[in-house]
Amino acid sequence: MHRSIVLAVVSMVAGCAAPVDNVDPEWELVWADEFDGDALDRGKWAPEESCWGGGNDERQCYTDRPENIDVSEGLLRLKGRAEQFTGPLRPPEIAEDPNPTRTQNYTSGKIRSKGLAAWKYGRIEVRAKVPAGQGLWPAVWMMPDESAYGPWPLSGEIDILETVNIGTGCDECPGSEVENRTVSALHFGDLPPGNDLVDKKTPLATGKLPSDEFNTYAVEWGEGLIVFFVNGEEHLRATPADWFTGSQLANGNANAPFDQPFYVMANLAVGGKWPERDNEKGLDPDALPAELQIDWIRVYQCAEDRETGRACMTQ
Repeated sequence: MHRSIVLAVVSMVAGCAAPVDNVDPEWELVWADEFDGDALDRGKWAPEESCWGGGNDERQCYTDRPENIDVSEGLLRLKGRAEQFTGPLRPPEIAEDPNPTRTQNYTSGKIRSKGLAAWKYGRIEVRAKVPAGQGLWPAVWMMPDESAYGPWPLSGEIDILETVNIGTGCDECPGSEVENRTVSALHFGDLPPGNDLVDKKTPLATGKLPSDEFNTYAVEWGEGLIVFFVNGEEHLRATPADWFTGSQLANGNANAPFDQPFYVMANLAVGGKWPERDNEKGLDPDALPAELQIDWIRVYQCAEDRETGRACMTQ
């Protein structure tokens, strides 16, 4: 199923001649959203509607409303707002029947390519400007299209871009008294509490905050190697020596769980365990309203090595 989706998208992308922006020509653009229209492309994205907090005690309801998901002036804007809202507790794939509702005091936006497009290996890029503020947690990340090795984190998670609490007080931030770091990570391991991760927090080389301007974040993902970049500079590299899955379904496969198709998503979380425990603690109501702004998301695959992706990667 995923192969036919990718082939269809290759033809579509070739027809619109999306820009490549200094990507090695060996990487072939197979899917992209430049957010140039005036509405979300429902052929590429499905908004998530849920109020459960993502398993992280986040405080928002994700809604499918223009107040929270907006495409205009060449940008996708995922908007966090301080407003009471009642919606479905969980997204459909993990919902009970019937799905109960929950009321939260904040709303925001989350979009996923789940069920529409997924890829095994490639280069995934996003150009984004994140919001500043205590308790804000924007992310662009990937999850397995089908949980071949079992529930999270047995089947893995790839975090291309995350930030928390940008611009707030920080005692451990290099060259800065305020939070200035972007984060990339892999999640894997056994069922909680046996879950594990590798991650890297990196300030921008320019000395600016990630909320000051747009930056480009990328992951190159191939068989047995995953490399993350910020503005073209490598900042995290991982191999099977760094990850594992506790799933017996892996049957000794060292590349598991990162050898299956993953889909991409973007969201702006409001609150949650991670941002609320760090920096100035808690959630600052004055941080809202806020926006995660995304200029584009692009997916490339290695034209000469679709099987492993390694021929195009930074070795």
